[in-house]
Amino acid sequence: VLDELNLEVPKGDYLALMGPSGSGKSTLLNLISGLDSPTSGSIIINGKHLEKMKFSALSDWRASNAGFIFQFSNLLPVLNAKKNIELPLLLTNLSSAQRKEHVSTALNVVGLADRGSHKPNELSGGQQQRVAIARALVSDPDILVCDEPTGDLDRQTASEILDLIEILNREHGKTIIM
Repeated sequence: VLDELNLEVPKGDYLALMGPSGSGKSTLLNLISGLDSPTSGSIIINGKHLEKMKFSALSDWRASNAGFIFQFSNLLPVLNAKKNIELPLLLTNLSSAQRKEHVSTALNVVGLADRGSHKPNELSGGQQQRVAIARALVSDPDILVCDEPTGDLDRQTASEILDLIEILNREHGKTIIM
């Protein structure tokens, strides 16, 4: 479905992919984020050829360069918000204190500093999605890959989440591919 596709996204851009179901939007996002590998061609991000990376190198690249925001928050129900947000940092060399500092910053950015000890079932749908956004931001990635991040939310909450994503682009320079 992505045959002969050429796409260049400048750093700090906000790109929305639109098309009918089955047109390859999620596939393209998975390729850009290194979750999938192309059958042919190249994926070059900041000079790095993702298709040539071995599994462990690709995992390291994802951990520090790409944040993921999916339609469903995909939070682990047994972990509180802080622990859910900390998960991607467990793949890094950060100390426990540094991880806690990053988590605190991410919670502040999404406006949930007071909800860190709450488990997902104690949070509203919008708060759960904000925790998912904080998890995507916690490693300070350059790229945020968003696959229908508001698809499971009511109109008002969806609007708030889109506003937050716009702020991340405009004020924090994050490249957004949605």
